[in-house]
Amino acid sequence: MLRSPRLTGVLADYDRVLKQRNSLLKSARASGLRTTQLGTLEVWDDRLVEFGSEIIDERAKLVDELGGPLRTAYEAVVGADHGPALLGALSVLGLDDSSGSEEGSPSHASSPSLSSTPAVATEDGAKAAGTTADLFRAALAGVRRKELDRGMTLVGPHRDDVVFMLNALPARGYASHGESWSFALALKLAAAELLRRDSSSGDPVLILDDVFAELDLSRRSRLATAVLAFDQVLITAAVFEDVPDQLAAHTIRIHAGEVVDG
Repeated sequence: MLRSPRLTGVLADYDRVLKQRNSLLKSARASGLRTTQLGTLEVWDDRLVEFGSEIIDERAKLVDELGGPLRTAYEAVVGADHGPALLGALSVLGLDDSSGSEEGSPSHASSPSLSSTPAVATEDGAKAAGTTADLFRAALAGVRRKELDRGMTLVGPHRDDVVFMLNALPARGYASHGESWSFALALKLAAAELLRRDSSSGDPVLILDDVFAELDLSRRSRLATAVLAFDQVLITAAVFEDVPDQLAAHTIRIHAGEVVDG
């Protein structure tokens, strides 16, 4: 949303429609779907598809743009190319099998892997034909009975997720703690790089909140080198010695909530 402020309104509209649609589905589950309710549900379907498709497409663009900076940042921190990548799990393709929350809202961290053309990239690399809106609408039709049984909306960007990949395997379950931590840092650096590219007012402020304690000496040094190019970097650390020397030029020490020296 920092790059596309108008999406704040789209997300709010989607969340509003989602709540209204869920309320109707719950009512239908309790009393049985009536003809008037079916017509109302179809109206909410149209609005859900309208707002949801835009969210999915915008997230897809972001994922595409993050790919290059993510690989560059990961290699800068780790010193090796482990093939970091982001892979979307799209509910409109049936890739979400979780129960989720009943209301739900679009997750800002979720980023489905849609291409910028009217086709969806699936996990095996195949392409599903049709615009995002077409796929969304077809997915809603396919889960109609399940939604009525459960009283909740089962497809849409509020159900999407993103999988972190290293060496063509999901980081969760396969990556070491250090690799996972490095991936998270690289993703933040990649996002900062995109904001820097788009900004006409200078670099974003980069905040590293006690991240060095989780890294070995080599990765600490590499991370320090990677962030030196940013204009403003704020660092917190419980142990001052965890911070690499090149980032410790200007320090403020705090003890028991009070600044003891600077």
